[in-house]
Amino acid sequence: MKRIIVSTGYMGSGSSAITDLVSEFKECQNEHKSYEYVLLHCPNGLFDLEDKLLIGNNALRSDEALRSFEHQMNKLYDKKFWWVGNYKEIISPRFKQISDAFVKNLQEFNYNSYWYTHEEVNSKMFIKLLLRKPFKILTMGKVRFNKVLKYHDGMRISFIKSKDFYKYAHDFIYDVIDEISHGKENIILDQLLLPFNLFRIDNYFDDKLKVIVVERDPRDVFVINKYIWQEKQIGVPFPRDVHEFCKFYKEMRESEKPCHSSKILRIHFEDLIYNYDDELQKIMKFLGFTSKDHINKKKRFNPDISIKNTQTFRKEQYKNEIDIIEKELKKYLYNFPYIIENDVKNTVEFE
Repeated sequence: MKRIIVSTGYMGSGSSAITDLVSEFKECQNEHKSYEYVLLHCPNGLFDLEDKLLIGNNALRSDEALRSFEHQMNKLYDKKFWWVGNYKEIISPRFKQISDAFVKNLQEFNYNSYWYTHEEVNSKMFIKLLLRKPFKILTMGKVRFNKVLKYHDGMRISFIKSKDFYKYAHDFIYDVIDEISHGKENIILDQLLLPFNLFRIDNYFDDKLKVIVVERDPRDVFVINKYIWQEKQIGVPFPRDVHEFCKFYKEMRESEKPCHSSKILRIHFEDLIYNYDDELQKIMKFLGFTSKDHINKKKRFNPDISIKNTQTFRKEQYKNEIDIIEKELKKYLYNFPYIIENDVKNTVEFE
């Protein structure tokens, strides 16, 4: 494998345009198009596991960390109709084996003991406790039962050093990616990373990784999300009140930790449309492609079509809301080279 290409952005920012664009190049594996691979950054995913084991760890915390990660990976593997899941089919039947081997490498101790998380009563435990009650009364407590616990495999503990954690995590990630790539030279993984966790990437990835972060004018994001995506039930979770949107968007962007890794290229969605040729050259240089590699030019990403998804905010009916965004989010606005007035109803959805 030569390249692991990750497109990412800030919810509705157009990162799928990069997925489509790069898919036009020779030897780029993208079987599942804009399917989002969330195993690293989802709740109880790999990055949560990193924080739990390497920051403020203790015996109890590591037991919970290993179990929560294992449970989350099993859900991603098994849940066929969960849109971020079904790894058994989308990645490989070997995903569970790879994940289990990773957890086994991290786990350093396993001994017969328990703590309060093991004692948290669930429905099965409640029934057992309920059935035991009459026997305790009838025998006046002389019959003793084993402790009713949620888990029956003792304490699973890890005090792993950071060097070893990142080594095993690197192997886990690359084993999973090998299953996805099917031997292709380049693999495109939409949303494998988010801008907010890019500060971690040098601990996990070598120079095969190339991340393209896409940002987009928040005026278009707000208008299209509120007036089109929500109606189609494909909205992104931004507030629809313009004041809340501005506060949310600003704090979201400011929460991102600075990262200046050479593995990252930052672009504007609009530059892919209004400055296509120059932006294409920049992306090819970053990825190490040549014009000869671009064998399906404009077959998946066509700027003449995608332009309909820009400048939707110029209609008079949005003026009051847009005035607020232009005042509150000035630094994130795109300077369009010329003005057009697109109707938000004519925006184009891509697979």
